[in-house]
Amino acid sequence: MKMKLATVALSALMAAGPAMADLVFPSLSYRTGPYAAGGIPFADGYADYFTLLNERDGGIGGVPAKVIECETGYNTEKGVECYESTKGEGALVYQPLSTGITYQLIPKVTADGIPMHTMGYGRTSAKNGKVFSHVFNYPANYWDGASGAINYLLEENGGDLSGKKIALVYHNSAYGKEPIRTLEELSKKHGYELITLPVDHPGQEQKSQWLQIRRDKPDYVLMWGWGVMNQVAIQEAANIRFPMENFIGIWWSGSENDVLPAGDGANGYKALTFHNVGSDYPLYDDLKKYVLDAGKAAGAGDQVGTVLYNRGLYAAMLAAEAAKKAQEISGKADITAADMRDGMEALEMTEEKMAELGLPNFGPIFTVTCENHGGDALVGVTQWDAASKTWTLISDFKPTDGEVIGALIEEDSGAYAAENNIEPRCN
Repeated sequence: MKMKLATVALSALMAAGPAMADLVFPSLSYRTGPYAAGGIPFADGYADYFTLLNERDGGIGGVPAKVIECETGYNTEKGVECYESTKGEGALVYQPLSTGITYQLIPKVTADGIPMHTMGYGRTSAKNGKVFSHVFNYPANYWDGASGAINYLLEENGGDLSGKKIALVYHNSAYGKEPIRTLEELSKKHGYELITLPVDHPGQEQKSQWLQIRRDKPDYVLMWGWGVMNQVAIQEAANIRFPMENFIGIWWSGSENDVLPAGDGANGYKALTFHNVGSDYPLYDDLKKYVLDAGKAAGAGDQVGTVLYNRGLYAAMLAAEAAKKAQEISGKADITAADMRDGMEALEMTEEKMAELGLPNFGPIFTVTCENHGGDALVGVTQWDAASKTWTLISDFKPTDGEVIGALIEEDSGAYAAENNIEPRCN
């Protein structure tokens, strides 16, 4: 009843008020550069979802959504320039899709009062909302990914990894280094040996790393890669006949782009995820009718249902739901960035809500609070079938090690607060 009254009140306010400005969602995209193959489908999915809301629903709460796309080329300096050039356009939330850009924007968005959502990337300790007031990383972060992989391997080994060797092949950047500390702490807890193997950008040369893997014979290989690095790693693993079912990538190492070049050699490869796969959802029927068939797609329309298109669409859906929450809380349809931040901090994704949106079981359920900007940290595992050229979700979205990760988040966010004279909030 409360929800219905709020909706009626908001509708009345909209009908009585003056014409409202668009709700602006900047897209810091990269359709060019070495990581364009990953950036393009994400940007398409992000834009297409907002187009769907405009064409089918008249926007969000009756206000049209406007996506302002700015090309970063996955370059940190260009990403900051994009932020500076678009923040004055009424920007409600930024999704930089780059850990490097994220680190540069954290102090900027906080000072400017504009929220930033780094879904499955960025600074993991930003989950602590007491310190990072304007940064959100729900529904899962890199440390959740590291723990999710280890938990999955624990299940595969009867709960015991003692004496096992686990190698981490990682992009030699802030992004790739994110899981190392977590994996080190988990190795102390579970008794496995961790081998770390950095790969320099862009990742085309990996012969020495895979020769070491062939020599050291790890039981499992984890990968934190992006772009061509993933393709090369999977091909190299196939070349040395490493068992693909024992090779698990983070969610940025688990798209069609990563496995198709290796052909049958990629069969059985696994990747972590925080959303479901494919296009067998009611929402996609609406996308076809209102966006694709209407000639309003952001791209060629050939990426629909792929992993990274789905991820962009999921990011847009979460942004739109936070905007609706912001409208509900503020009692106005024409929300500000401050309202959007409050909506993000009060976001709750239930299975009922996802089903209403036409995306049943598409993502994990989670709740955001002032203290917790990262959600419930539930991680799933997907597996590639080379014959059908499809990904399949092979595990439920399951909890990660909150004890280990929570301590690391407190330590890292506490250090950040001390360095930047931040007084923790949420009291």
